[in-house]
Amino acid sequence: MPKRVALIAMVVPLLWVLAGNTEGADGNAKGSGRIEKMDFGKTPDGTPVEMYVLKNGKMTAKVITYGGIITELHVPDAKGKTTDIVLGFDHLEGYLAGHPYFGAAVGRVANRVAKGKFTLDGKEYTLAVNNGPNSLHGGLKGFDKVVWKAEEVSSPSGPALKLSYVSRDGEEGYPGNVTATITYTVTADDELRIDYTATTDQATPINLTNHSYFNLGGPASGNILRHELFLTADKYTPADDTLIPTGEIKPVQGTPFDFTSSTQIGARFAQLKGEPIGYDLNYVLPAAGKEPALAARVHDPESGRILEVLTTEPGIQFYSGNFLDGTLKGKGGVVYQKHQGFCLEAQHFPDSIHHPNFPSTILKPGETYTQTTIYRFLAR
Repeated sequence: MPKRVALIAMVVPLLWVLAGNTEGADGNAKGSGRIEKMDFGKTPDGTPVEMYVLKNGKMTAKVITYGGIITELHVPDAKGKTTDIVLGFDHLEGYLAGHPYFGAAVGRVANRVAKGKFTLDGKEYTLAVNNGPNSLHGGLKGFDKVVWKAEEVSSPSGPALKLSYVSRDGEEGYPGNVTATITYTVTADDELRIDYTATTDQATPINLTNHSYFNLGGPASGNILRHELFLTADKYTPADDTLIPTGEIKPVQGTPFDFTSSTQIGARFAQLKGEPIGYDLNYVLPAAGKEPALAARVHDPESGRILEVLTTEPGIQFYSGNFLDGTLKGKGGVVYQKHQGFCLEAQHFPDSIHHPNFPSTILKPGETYTQTTIYRFLAR
């Protein structure tokens, strides 16, 4: 073979690889990004905790096996500057010491169960009461405080991490052996997609979500009160003083809970009651179904970042970080003050087990619970 032809034969494949026009060793398609694994410490009983770094396009997500926690989420602003936009800690010790569910996978039942009791198939079950008179986010040791089994999986959309956990019958008072999975995928379209599944061998309530606290300017940028929020929901579920729904479903029109037009989060605080002031409310979404539909959009005018939330769930809990009080020191030494982050938790309604008119959270043997939520990031 002539030397020139041989050289071309060597260079062309190299250029093809450098351009990204080939499948990687993991079998993912073009532009699928990459995933890295590293140690993140150990729990008090010696169980190793791993961190997985998912990168694709301009976006990076870091997830740890303890609690399925999203510890970091780096996305670009309108000028292309990339910043971590979720609250959390630099080290495992911060998460082990106790925190308000920063970035965590929440279950077996997200949100509140009134009085920590429910009756199912004629039997009464008693749960831990850990939020006033109620049970919150799975109890004392919910899905946010266990170590999940991790598996890197092939996805045409981008690097993906599948976490799995078996919740045994009687755990935190709930019936049935439940096998749950959560798959995090970072796509080339600057999306973090979260797919949930669960199966059971006995009827049990299931309501899974993610509890990330977002600050689109970055955790060190101050509060989120000037962030502009739009919700597709035109109804909400009123709640009592302990945040348990009354069972009513009411329109948001004419209330300070109306975000059907983009509005600054803090614009109507003067109209809100209770202490601390802020939002912690379930909104009824109009388009729950098999395919994720737009539920919310948040714009930070300072950085230009936009977060869109798409979900298959019937509800979304909007929480404005009311109970952050300056006692927690987070990443980079930043002290988390009131309203320094917001949550948009796509889920079924709170306390659904006690309200037959709400979408059911009961999973039965032979059924598969599924839920998909997508966090999509833009900038302008």
